[in-house]
Amino acid sequence: MRLLLAEDDEALRSVLTRGLREAGYVLDAVGRGDDALHMLRLNEYAATVLDWRMPGLDGLEVVEAMRKAGIRSPVLMLTARDTTADRVRGLDAGADDYLVKPFDFSELLARLRALLRRPAGVEGTVLRRGALTVDPSTREAEVDGASLHLTATELTILELLVRRSPAVVDRKTIAAHGWEDDTVPLGSNTIEVHVARLRAKLAGSGVAILTVRGTGYRLVEA
Repeated sequence: MRLLLAEDDEALRSVLTRGLREAGYVLDAVGRGDDALHMLRLNEYAATVLDWRMPGLDGLEVVEAMRKAGIRSPVLMLTARDTTADRVRGLDAGADDYLVKPFDFSELLARLRALLRRPAGVEGTVLRRGALTVDPSTREAEVDGASLHLTATELTILELLVRRSPAVVDRKTIAAHGWEDDTVPLGSNTIEVHVARLRAKLAGSGVAILTVRGTGYRLVEA
């Protein structure tokens, strides 16, 4: 899944960028609030990690602007402000969660997983279709309890399809969430290859990935 990280501290941004990518996320990272808002208007993000104090626009202004623009990406706010009043301000502005600096990276990952488990229209913490289950918190997929042994990219594509099932997921969205440079898969048959491998691994799962010619793919219960 593609995330946006906005943090003006270059050293912290570098550490978080490396850690999030090692955790399997595709990431865009910026150091200014106005740049963050620009990226949010251009791209669709599964979640946004947003520092409160940044040049350009502060985190509170970014959240307020994105919510007014109808951008629904869940926001995890990072800040040294630890008073109840500050937390209330951030949450009222449209942030979904709040993490006070300094923090442990494992807690940041746990809070992100919690945000990603709360998509509109999906019940529970584990995504289920037919005999297929996808657990965003452990990044594992199973059919009747047996692991599918997916690559990180295959899991990202499958999670997107399950979350939006039975709606169509276009190739551009798949590319944006599965690759750092989304132009790479769009200019080749890379997505088709990954989907073909997924179809083989989903045999007996009770779901099928259908091709919507000229658009993308959708997952339906067989």
